[in-house]
Amino acid sequence: STTVWSFPVRGSWGTHKGDYRGNWAPQIPRALILKYTNPGDTVLDPMVGSGTTCIEAILLGRNCVGVDISYNAVILTHHRLYYLMKALREGRSKNLTNYTERVSVEGLHSNVWYRVYHGDARDLNLIPDNSIDLIATHPPYLNIIEYSEGRVEGDLSRTNSLEEYLRLFKEVAKEIYRVLKPGKVLGILVGDTRVKKHYVPITYYILLTLLDIGFILKEEVIKIQHKMKTTREVWSKLREKDFLLIYHEKLFILEKPKYKDLELKYSMKQQFIELKI
Repeated sequence: STTVWSFPVRGSWGTHKGDYRGNWAPQIPRALILKYTNPGDTVLDPMVGSGTTCIEAILLGRNCVGVDISYNAVILTHHRLYYLMKALREGRSKNLTNYTERVSVEGLHSNVWYRVYHGDARDLNLIPDNSIDLIATHPPYLNIIEYSEGRVEGDLSRTNSLEEYLRLFKEVAKEIYRVLKPGKVLGILVGDTRVKKHYVPITYYILLTLLDIGFILKEEVIKIQHKMKTTREVWSKLREKDFLLIYHEKLFILEKPKYKDLELKYSMKQQFIELKI
């Protein structure tokens, strides 16, 4: 109900596990799904990782499409969703409400479905235009955790520079805008970093990119970080330095406008600071 979110305890219900580095707390996609969709709607995570978004979608009676450039992530997501669906259909939901929080599965539809693809978020060719009710995603940060093995073209986690990262992200942004229904929203969790001791406001550049594509900003949420295994501060003896630890992320909630005149009025293209990406 406010623009500051904090989850000291990561949700561990369903088939969620905290063993995939960099995944987001399930409370975040759960909140987005509950607020911005209805049972039977379709949710997309174009960088699905370990399947957190899709697990929440299924538990809440929504369909889900997941895409990831990492083959290992796709296999892991398939595995977790398969056992989730199996347990729900066999009526073993009590075993899935593990342990810290009760999860209602009363809204589960008998015909709920999921699809997970090994692919590139820059080319969602299997998804039709204007077909998705909510996009909820947590893209890799610049040069923090590498998810694919070897150098994979299009992997945001393995980019060498901010310019390359933003160029690739702009291609992703165009695709997610294409597949999202008009009037529906994108929820994207991103964070800033430091490069050679300098603060790099990646969240600012990402927001400008999304506005330039045509999205309208609805909400900006500050998400407090807890118990980070890897911070985005890689320098030794940080507390002796003249800068602060980054202990927050930003959740941008943006709408694809319903009408062309709204897009032209609010996309901020005239005021947008053009990036050469």
